[in-house]
Amino acid sequence: MAEKQWHTVQMGAIEPHQRLQKLIADSQRVSIDSTMPINRYYRSGNQIVETADRSLREGNFEKAFTFYLRFVTIFVELIREHPGYKSVLPGDKQQTKEKINKILPQAEKIREKLLAKYTTEYELYLKQLKLQAEREENDRKQASTSKPVEPNVPVAVPMVPAPSAPSLVSVITDEDAKLMDKVMYPSDFLPDRNYASGLPGTGLLLPGADKRFDRSLKPQPVAPAVPTVTGFRSIVVPTNTMMKFLEQAGANTAANLETCAILAGSLTQAKFTITHVIFPKQSGTADSCNTMNEEEIAVVQDRHNLITLGWIHTHPSQTAFLSSVDLHTHCSYQLMLEEAIAIVCSPKYQETGFFNLTPFGMDSISQCRLTGFHPHPSGQPLFAEAQHIILSDAVTIKVIDLR
Repeated sequence: MAEKQWHTVQMGAIEPHQRLQKLIADSQRVSIDSTMPINRYYRSGNQIVETADRSLREGNFEKAFTFYLRFVTIFVELIREHPGYKSVLPGDKQQTKEKINKILPQAEKIREKLLAKYTTEYELYLKQLKLQAEREENDRKQASTSKPVEPNVPVAVPMVPAPSAPSLVSVITDEDAKLMDKVMYPSDFLPDRNYASGLPGTGLLLPGADKRFDRSLKPQPVAPAVPTVTGFRSIVVPTNTMMKFLEQAGANTAANLETCAILAGSLTQAKFTITHVIFPKQSGTADSCNTMNEEEIAVVQDRHNLITLGWIHTHPSQTAFLSSVDLHTHCSYQLMLEEAIAIVCSPKYQETGFFNLTPFGMDSISQCRLTGFHPHPSGQPLFAEAQHIILSDAVTIKVIDLR
């Protein structure tokens, strides 16, 4: 396979319409998992809109635009492909339609602001190039006229620095460049489903070298994770969450069966707090767990005014990591709420992992159509240790068991 060629460019050097096209293509590069219950998408879709609204209030127009388009792409184009679409209640479809009708004009206004911003930066970049060229020409003239040149004596020409680059630098690929050929608007919805961003990962936390699983079915370990600034809002996790969960999962663990539950809570002052662990009806094997009757979870969450913040499950006979199946499961959570976490408890090895997908992982898994246990692209980490969790004794977890 030919090595992918990379181009390092200043973002201001990209023609404004092409730069906007790339942002739109990135925003629409999402998919849904047909194996996930469809009501999970409808119940959590408002989290995408909430993230976009918050980004807009904070003046982060690119992020707001990205999440608005993500919502519209899912609920206009993709959701109809889900096998459970016919079972969605008419009221849920109507509410989603109303949100879309509000989002589209908002996205168009943001598109205009971004185009104006990109145009200003592009014009500034061109002015910088012109001024730099004029400085270089003046330097050459001064070098040739500042003092007489002795016959047959070579003249040293001073090194001229390269044009100074704007502060914002990005890396785009040949594939990126091919996408930059026309302008797309929020109403077009023509994403390239095979596009791969190649965004850098944020590190990978895995247990030690002694494994008890097939390495072909999980990402290979890389250097230990280094704490990074994720931009995520914090999630407070009560320290007794894992203990309470493992108590309820004890019978399954003894029988070498996985157990899973939903992590739910609330948002207060730009910080999430997990307050409930909800066990849905489920069936488990030694390396998988399937939920059933998820509409019961919806009833509980409505009753307690809870939002979904992630999930937790056991690996009764293996270490704490995200398998290929786990990656797909968590992608559906993180697609709806970017801060969503996956907690993996390994009673046998006394390990607990707090994970989220990397940008590269989200891009790769959301485009993967394989099911069951299967390999994924290597080279960059697909998941990482979550850097935005806060363990706290100030909150006590509540358990709701629907099994």
